[in-house]
Amino acid sequence: MSKRKLTQVVRGQHAVDGAGVHLRRVLGLKTVKDFDPFLMLDGFDSSNPQDYIKGFPWHPHRGIETVTYLLSGEIEHGDSLGNRGVIGDLQCQWMTAGSGIIHQEMPKATERMLGCQLWVNLPKKDKMTRPAYRDIKQQDVSVVREGNSTVRVLSGSYNQNPGAVKGEYLKVRYLDVTLEPDSVWNYKETPNDQTLFLYLIEGTLAADDTLAKFEEKACAILLAASSGSSSDFDEVQVKAGTEGARFFLLAAKPLQEPVAWGGPIVMNTEEELNEAFRELDNKTFIKHDKPQEL
Repeated sequence: MSKRKLTQVVRGQHAVDGAGVHLRRVLGLKTVKDFDPFLMLDGFDSSNPQDYIKGFPWHPHRGIETVTYLLSGEIEHGDSLGNRGVIGDLQCQWMTAGSGIIHQEMPKATERMLGCQLWVNLPKKDKMTRPAYRDIKQQDVSVVREGNSTVRVLSGSYNQNPGAVKGEYLKVRYLDVTLEPDSVWNYKETPNDQTLFLYLIEGTLAADDTLAKFEEKACAILLAASSGSSSDFDEVQVKAGTEGARFFLLAAKPLQEPVAWGGPIVMNTEEELNEAFRELDNKTFIKHDKPQEL
């Protein structure tokens, strides 16, 4: 079996978003093509509430799914359809914005705010689907302990253990992997026609052929399938550094569709984007008064 090759390491840059939230924007406009269908990834790690307490007040979304996963911290959220909730340690909010939703996410002061928000593009045919929410609690997530690793399965599957989310529009595999110091982890469950990357949230990790060059936290490591592979699946092999590593593995089949991106709205054409902003001005943006049941 061939191994996936490290083709890109993206460290992103410091950014301030919302009403004044300090974060690291790892994926964004410049990485859309290579990381398709993953649009944006914002990482946050702070023990100072002033970095995040102002939060993300009411704002719209259309055409995407947003996935907020906390290793530690607390965020209250609400939306224009009446959904309300709180996510805390090892919990996730998976929102399908679809045809349009207005929501807010307001972090609360805690000892440490650690996690990330991921934006996943929706296929053209599903851009205007009915919005939906999923609050994923800690008990909803399969936990697989084997050797020197612990794998939490948010979506997709791992070693035949199902995730909390199946993926109604895109089959996204989202694994939270913890490795003990100096340990090697092998993975070969993602077809090699899919985009696969790792977001290193803590520790150090090597993912090259020699497993000798270690990357530090807060970076995205893109692993491409081998062009000469004779198999439908290529192996991922990584090694944790001396303090161990924690990373998220994200994988999904690329959409290979045009992307028209304007702030919190992502469509396929500029015309669709302009129409969305006209509807916001005209108060006709919200198409459904009830969320979809998933």
